[in-house]
Amino acid sequence: MLGNAIRDDRPRRRALILVENLSVPFDRRVWQECTTLRDAGWTVHVICPQGTKRDTEPEAEIDGVRIHRYPLRAATGGPAGYVREYGSALWHTARLIREVGPVHVVHACNPPDLLFLPVRWLTRRGARFVFDQHDLVPELYLSRFDRGEDLLYRGVCALERMTYRAADIVLATNESYRDVAVRRGGKRPEDVFVVRSAPQVERFQPVEPEPELKNGKPHLLCYLGVMGPQDGVDYALRALAKLRDELGRTDWHAVFVGAGDAFDAMVELSGELGLSDQVEFTGRIPDADLVRYLSTADVCLSPDPHNPLNDVSTMNKVLEYMAMGKPIVSFDLREARVSAGDAAVYAPANDEAQFAKLVTELLDDPEKRARMGAIGQERITGPLSWQNSQKHLLAAYDAACRGRTAAPRAAPGRQGRRRLR
Repeated sequence: MLGNAIRDDRPRRRALILVENLSVPFDRRVWQECTTLRDAGWTVHVICPQGTKRDTEPEAEIDGVRIHRYPLRAATGGPAGYVREYGSALWHTARLIREVGPVHVVHACNPPDLLFLPVRWLTRRGARFVFDQHDLVPELYLSRFDRGEDLLYRGVCALERMTYRAADIVLATNESYRDVAVRRGGKRPEDVFVVRSAPQVERFQPVEPEPELKNGKPHLLCYLGVMGPQDGVDYALRALAKLRDELGRTDWHAVFVGAGDAFDAMVELSGELGLSDQVEFTGRIPDADLVRYLSTADVCLSPDPHNPLNDVSTMNKVLEYMAMGKPIVSFDLREARVSAGDAAVYAPANDEAQFAKLVTELLDDPEKRARMGAIGQERITGPLSWQNSQKHLLAAYDAACRGRTAAPRAAPGRQGRRRLR
């Protein structure tokens, strides 16, 4: 197992990972990081929100990782809702940090770019700070709220700068994010490590296709992922309407797997476009059912529109489609091309008619679909594998610990009631 030699030769170190926007182990990237560190000999704690249907226990120990969860109400009603959500999350995070006690490394995942605030209690006691940048929050703000570079935008830029300044090491999910950390964040190149997200290959093992999932049609189209305002499900639905109305294709059934704060609006839009008989929304489903749909799919959809965030972000759905050996139709985004290469075909940015045309071209060419699927699987098991990311993660932790001069210390008069676990 990875890291066994490190476990034999080094004293056991303590890491604390902070997450605000998803529960753990539901957050797959964070869980992979947890288990990688555990296998390398670290004692790993996590502080995160409780889930609504899973990860609901306030405390849990799973596969040797100690998880501390707090109740959190997701934001509604625009920026003011995020202020309430983040205020509650920071209060609970600070409370639980003191219960966990001093650690060697504190590892904070954004969004939001606010976790550097409770992290200070640990860095003042000797912890090194690793910033895991899952999203570019200024670009997320521009893409989600369409308010331009207003006062709130300048505020999130300031918070990002403060987070970079506080961090000893930055983890970037791709080279575009790394460039931002160096150029905009002022970090030294040697302090920024690219740790790409990668699907859990054991979770995405194809099974026999089930033709009945196609609802009586020759072909199945599949979307997997979050359904938020910036995720492009509306673009996909309009493209499917063009596929039917302008290209005359009715030989397909489409399934949209996932949930999010735009879910209800997307179901409504599907009805408005007259797609209700051909488009199915499943919500979140168990992994076994997800694999059934993906194994049966002929073409997978990645309709994220071109915007400041999507152009430079790595889409998990693209990686998961590739792991299942499925051809992809995507809009032409910089990091989509880096990830998928020839496993996808690319429509001009936000061009729904061309997106529909590419779908029909793939439906008519099963040999090309098979070639594209094979390319995707080779990339996921090769250069984009989690095994490569593990090496970079452990190198980042080694770099963080090289800056340490002393063991972490408890606050005067406090021992941290879980400090020795």
